[in-house]
Amino acid sequence: MAKSKSRPESNRESVERTENCCSQMYRSTLKSMGLSEIGGVAKVVKSRIFSVAFHPCSSRLLMAAGDKLGGVGLWNLDSDMGDEGVLLFEPHVQPVACMAFSRSHPTDLLTLSYDGTLRSTDVEKAVFDEVYRIKDGLRTFDFLSHDCSTLVTGDWYGDVAIVDRRTPGTSHESLHSLDTKTVRCVHVHPVQKQYIMVAENSIVSIYDARCLKASSREPVSQLYGHSKSISSAYFSPGTGNRVVTTCLDNNIRIYDTSELTSRAPLLTSIQQNLYTGRWLSKLQAMWDPKRDDCFVVGSMQRPRRVQVFHESGQLQHSFQDPDMTNVLSVTAFHPTRNALLGGNASGRLYVFTD
Repeated sequence: MAKSKSRPESNRESVERTENCCSQMYRSTLKSMGLSEIGGVAKVVKSRIFSVAFHPCSSRLLMAAGDKLGGVGLWNLDSDMGDEGVLLFEPHVQPVACMAFSRSHPTDLLTLSYDGTLRSTDVEKAVFDEVYRIKDGLRTFDFLSHDCSTLVTGDWYGDVAIVDRRTPGTSHESLHSLDTKTVRCVHVHPVQKQYIMVAENSIVSIYDARCLKASSREPVSQLYGHSKSISSAYFSPGTGNRVVTTCLDNNIRIYDTSELTSRAPLLTSIQQNLYTGRWLSKLQAMWDPKRDDCFVVGSMQRPRRVQVFHESGQLQHSFQDPDMTNVLSVTAFHPTRNALLGGNASGRLYVFTD
């Protein structure tokens, strides 16, 4: 009897099989990460954590956190500097809403506060410089150029400012008032740096930075579907082909931005309890910098947990531990290592590693 020939595998089936294999490996990696019995938790700042960041170095785990009182804490997991590897500074007097390490100068930590200042800290020399200042109300920032010399900021009054660190002084290069009451989040496209995404009230708009000075600055694309205030909106880290948004209507949404059409298609909506109340920092879905299809977000569920989702809405893993008794509202993945950071309302950081 002649043997039947197997059907050749199509390109689509091959891609799906590869993606499934990668997803399985990723889930396995997440499962291997846990809270260290010794040194996995540290009191880093005095008050509620508003922002966190991993230093990009892969040889050590250095973390930063900003709190409600304006404090900035540094935690070196592999060091005994300060108190249990923790150093605390107080460069601001109001909540530190946003922070990031410079990609071109890794010792440079930038922190932005509601007090109206954006400051640069040399984490090795503990030297603080003022980069930008307004009266009050700064809310968010991101790097606009690959060398991190140019930044974009957003404030509570609906203004977006372009700041060039090479220009003397602490003023902006240009200031642009948008048709919104407040700017909740700004994020720059990882590849096409001219595109700035702005989370406004209940709409996310993508603008061309080269056209902001024009009298009729129409968005290049907009992301609709939110019925309440938006907490955050971020491009996927590798290509910018996806955007994940977090909204107080209890939905996390993923949009297709591979082509910047006037209305970006909604791909997935994940229902999640995102109501934190007034005593907790808002939950924000944050991409894993090592992947373009998975993100992490804190959870209000009990037992307390931090969850990682695929862009399809499929839950990849839940990080849980008996020592996690509070909500980890603010989360971030390390850019290169298998490490996850979470911060709570009492100023503690939790780090999960493999």
